[in-house]
Amino acid sequence: MSSEEHLVKLGFKFGKNGAHSARSLMYSELKTLLDGRPEQATRHDYQQDIELYNVLHKSSDNARKLTFRHLVDLYGISPEIPLFHVFRQLWERSEEAQPLLTLQLALARDPLLRQTQSLISTTPLGDVLGREQVEHVLAAPEPDRFSPASLRSFAQNINGSWTHAGFLQGKYKKVRTSPIVTYVNAAFALFLGHCEGRAGQGLFQTPWFQLLSLDPAEGYELAYMASLHGVISYKQASGIVEIRFPLWPIAPAS
Repeated sequence: MSSEEHLVKLGFKFGKNGAHSARSLMYSELKTLLDGRPEQATRHDYQQDIELYNVLHKSSDNARKLTFRHLVDLYGISPEIPLFHVFRQLWERSEEAQPLLTLQLALARDPLLRQTQSLISTTPLGDVLGREQVEHVLAAPEPDRFSPASLRSFAQNINGSWTHAGFLQGKYKKVRTSPIVTYVNAAFALFLGHCEGRAGQGLFQTPWFQLLSLDPAEGYELAYMASLHGVISYKQASGIVEIRFPLWPIAPAS
């Protein structure tokens, strides 16, 4: 099994397409759905809540089914998917962590959104980020693939998601801002790196963790806090870092 095949089994997604071609983060819908069910809920439970009980207040049967499909595409919505299982365990630990936590899972599952991560990470705080910059990044790999109208729509969806997560602010003019980051977000970022086969100090050097924009001391402090809360096991001595994930036993990619 290749490394990519292994990551797909864990819940990662690869390829050229992504859920953000149709929708943004759908944060409010996801929050309503998760807050109404216990951690052990199944995909069928969530499907019933949306399609049968209409907890998201959609106007038609078709809208309910489409919403469920979009949420499954973006988040998995099943405890049998390791990434969603870990995400769901972390969800209720910190409400202020939830917007960024949602984006972290979406990045792992949406190649289109992930394509813009470097642009966001390298934009200095306080700088304006134009929609055209996002369009340029999306078009760069295959300039003739998307129409101008599609690029505009995708960029609007993606900017909306980065805004929901706290990386951008403003309705019309998007300004780069700093999101709220908690030990929950740090733990999930470390776990994503672990899935890819990173270990020790290397877990703090992945794009998943660097997205949090923490200086080294802040990163270590949040890892320590996650350990105190029993989410991960974190030890540091004589410059050696050891991080384990006893709650989430998975075989990392080789």
